[in-house]
Order: sequence, then structure tokens, then C-alpha cells
Amino acid sequence: MLTRDDIRGKVQTVRGPVEPAELGNTLMHEHVLWDITPPSLAARNDPGPEITLESFWKYHYGEISYPRNYALHDVAVAIDEVARMRADGGRTIVELSCGGLKPDPAGLAAIAEATGVNIVMGCGYYVDEYQDPRNRSRGVDDFAAEMTAQVLDGAWGTKVRAGIIGEIGCQAPWTELERRVMRAAVLAQAATGATINVHPGRHPDQPQEVADFIRAAGGDLGRVVISHIDRTVFDADRLLRLADTGCTLEFDLFGQETSYYRLSDIDMPNDAQRLKHIRLLIGHGHLDRVVISHDICYLTRLTRFGGHGYGHIFRNVVPMMRRRGYSEDEVDAILVRNPMRLLTIA
Repeated sequence: MLTRDDIRGKVQTVRGPVEPAELGNTLMHEHVLWDITPPSLAARNDPGPEITLESFWKYHYGEISYPRNYALHDVAVAIDEVARMRADGGRTIVELSCGGLKPDPAGLAAIAEATGVNIVMGCGYYVDEYQDPRNRSRGVDDFAAEMTAQVLDGAWGTKVRAGIIGEIGCQAPWTELERRVMRAAVLAQAATGATINVHPGRHPDQPQEVADFIRAAGGDLGRVVISHIDRTVFDADRLLRLADTGCTLEFDLFGQETSYYRLSDIDMPNDAQRLKHIRLLIGHGHLDRVVISHDICYLTRLTRFGGHGYGHIFRNVVPMMRRRGYSEDEVDAILVRNPMRLLTIA
């Protein structure tokens, strides 16, 4: 097993530690091989219709919901999609298919080898309903030891090591099991120097509640990323109060340009509105507290199936940022410097 000192100052990828300067343009929250099939659908014998021109919009808009759209296990398809991202200018992907989402460390290593893209793998557990029922009898120290070993030794029965803790799942209100896992993530953060990524519940106050919980548990909020801000927090007061804690706010649903959001009764912002929220944070001195991504976890968001793919931010959003007055320094901070700081083992 490695020690923290062995990887201190490095970024741990699925192919081993690399120098932080090697990361380049980084997507901080994606799924490359995954299965997010809701438990209520997992027992279906019918995977659903093929994704075609006729069925794409029904899947994409939530008119139909079948297991087919919720999982990707095909390494060859993932290699093609990640290679397209590299051609668009991306160099690193943070892959957060943690416990409950069918993580595939060996598959991720094969994709990284084939494409030359750095892949940083997450660890720990997603929300309560996706977890193994045996987790309900496990204690905080047990979870913490597992996460620590996933960073220092290897994850999910392999020698492929995680480089970030998360996405640690929460709901609103969050469950006792989820609180136990989060407390364990704080212990693993202290033991490994890795950053924690949080999947918050969908209530606008829940990201702040989680940040306060982590601080009270002794966690380092400067090394905590709160995901899915763009489907959770929509007002300036909450955004700025959360950024003031020192955590990083992740706008990770870029490419979802429809106001419809099937998981909650909200008006989903489009990419231009996301950039306005980020500009608000920058205007209040929080440039170093912002990262972005797509959180691809449906087949219909991959290019092969008619979606925007992992390269959308580099092809379309970065040019939009420049047109909206973002400086090259600001773009570099959001896509390179902030991820580099967060992914470097402290």
C-alpha cells in the first residue's frame, strides 16, 4: 500500500500518479463507464427501445424511461467518446461512478491507455437507495478505512487507485446512512489528502447544510467540491454564502439546454444562464471556487446517440465564455488551475 507521502504533490490517475501540470483542460464531473439505473427500473426485463432518431427525444426529455439509457459498460464506445473530447481540447476527466453506480476501474484504465487522456477515479458511495443493503450495518470507521484504501491501495477489487473521494451521495433530507458515509469521507480526506466531491440533495439549502456538516466534522472545505449547483441553487444569497465557506461550486450540467428537469420541479438553466451565475461568483471574488463539467450519465448525451458529448464545453462553451467577456485568465482558472489545485494530493 502507498502512503500519503508517496503521492503528496501528485495527481493520482487510473494509470498512476502524474505531475499536476500534465492535467490541462479538465472536466471535473463525468461518468465514462456507469450504471445509474434507478432501483425502481432495475428489475425490468425490458431494457426499452433502441435509441434512434425516433426515440431520442422521448428518452432525452423523459417522455419514456427505460434502463437502456442509464448505463454504459462498452469500453470501445467509451474510448471513441473520450477520444473525441481529446480532439476538442480536453486532457483530463474526473470520473465519479462510485459505489452503487457499477464502477469499472480496469475499464477506465483501458480507456486512459487507449486515448492518452488522464482519468481521475472517484471512490466512496452514492445516495442511500443505490447502496448495498449490507452498508446499513457498517460503521464510520469501516467506511473510512475502505475509502482510504481505495486511494492508497486500490479500488473495487483492483490495484487501480482512486484520486478523489466521491461523488458522496446525499438527499434532501439526507439519511442516517448518508451522514455516516459523509463523516467517513472526512476521515478519509484527512488520511489521504484527497478532495471530496459531494452530490447534494435537491433542496436549495442542502449544499450549505452539507458544507456546515463537513466543517463541523473537521473537514477541509478548501478541498471540497459541491456538485450540481446549477440544478440546486438559483439565488445570489445562497450562492455567495456557500462560496464564502471556502468550498468549490461545481456547475456540471453544461449541455443540458432544456428547461425541463424530470427529477425536480425546477426551471433548469441553459449554458448562458450558468455563465451568468459564474460571473456573479467571480464578481464577488470567487474565481478560484468554480469548476465546470457535463455530468454525462445518459446515453442520449453521448455523440454516438445524438448528444453533445464530452467535448461540448471545449467546442461550444469556451467560445461562448469569450464572447461573454470572460478573460483567458478566467477560462484558464476554471478549466485548468482550479482543477489542478483540487486534484493535487495535499
